Amino acid sequence: MKHLGKITAFAGLILAIWLFARDDFSNIVALLRQAGPGLLLASLIHVFPMALNAHAWRVILPGARRPGLASMLRIVWVREAVNGLLPVARIGGEVVSYRLLRRIGVRRSPAVASLTVDMALSVLSQLAFALLGVAFLQAQGAGSLAMQITLALAVLALLAIIFVAVQHGGLFERVMRVLNRLAAGRFEEAIGHSARIDRAVQAMYGRRRAIISCLFLQFAGWIAGAAEIWLALWFLGHPVGVIDAIIIEAVIQAVSSAAFLVPGALGVQEAAFMLIGATLGLGPAPALALAAARRLRDCVVFMPGLVSWQIAETEKLRQAQ
Repeated sequence: MKHLGKITAFAGLILAIWLFARDDFSNIVALLRQAGPGLLLASLIHVFPMALNAHAWRVILPGARRPGLASMLRIVWVREAVNGLLPVARIGGEVVSYRLLRRIGVRRSPAVASLTVDMALSVLSQLAFALLGVAFLQAQGAGSLAMQITLALAVLALLAIIFVAVQHGGLFERVMRVLNRLAAGRFEEAIGHSARIDRAVQAMYGRRRAIISCLFLQFAGWIAGAAEIWLALWFLGHPVGVIDAIIIEAVIQAVSSAAFLVPGALGVQEAAFMLIGATLGLGPAPALALAAARRLRDCVVFMPGLVSWQIAETEKLRQAQ
């Protein structure tokens, strides 16, 4: 398990190289040259989905010491960068964002609780977005692919419901009590902290207006992500309608989430672009050029996020010395 991320990343890289090599690579390069700086603009559109997600997370935090939108946006930026680029199985970003929340003054219980609730609601809002994409796909006559995706989403929906139900049942305290028994009572003090986190989680779910607002903003964030697809294809010379852009984004996001063990869904994401591209009438070259544009987005938006995080960590170490 220690080297699982490296192994899956290597396998994904081989798959991605094979997918690009089997097509006429010169066609893909020509499309990317045609798009030019336009792909940078398409990449920067991702700031809007991140801002919506930051605001969604912010509304479920207690109002008294709620961070500003700019602070939450920076944390979401770093979280997505860590989860998207590093072999951390999409959990490392949550650990880093907890540290950043604590650094800007959010207390321990609200920080952990908000992370947990935000993750659960994010899965639910993504399910809704994916189902919207499936409905559009079904309407276009791709019933077989839509059914396969729906079956996969049904499993994810069941897991999401279980996750939310467990949160209501005192997840953290139960886990800590088990660990405490296994460790012969060494975590007795931590049980109290865990109970406070559970109460904070339940209090957040009790604020129904905030929960609904969070879900709505997250869903809006998924929809806004389709603008990246629409604009990138426009610059690549293969414009599509808004509905097709939503279908592509919904499928790609669902596949990337399902392939969480593969860093950046490397290879898997490229294969998904080719599959959904073929379904919607995009040729292999435009589909792979779009996949390359998404990777460019990772470099343009997420790499600076990692650098920002490392600078912050370095400054903290210097202050501690």
